[in-house]
Amino acid sequence: GGLVKHHTCNANLMRNGANFSVFINTGQEFDGSDSGASPDEAISWGKIRIDAKPVKVSADATLVFPLIVSQTFAKDVEQWKKDTEDCVCWLD
Repeated sequence: GGLVKHHTCNANLMRNGANFSVFINTGQEFDGSDSGASPDEAISWGKIRIDAKPVKVSADATLVFPLIVSQTFAKDVEQWKKDTEDCVCWLD
């Protein structure tokens, strides 16, 4: 939504913009809402670096976020399990 996106993007102003950006929301640009603003708007304010390749996914986050995570962070979960099998901090 707008509030979380606004504060996260503003925090990146302090570090000269974000290197990466993925917006997942159902907001539309025509209504002028912060949540509907395009990544180009954030680039113009310096919230995203000009050389970054931002992505805006127009969909419900509860549907697409798990799919995105499964293809990024969780992609090598089996290798991660092997690497951490001796760790005493995990319970099955």
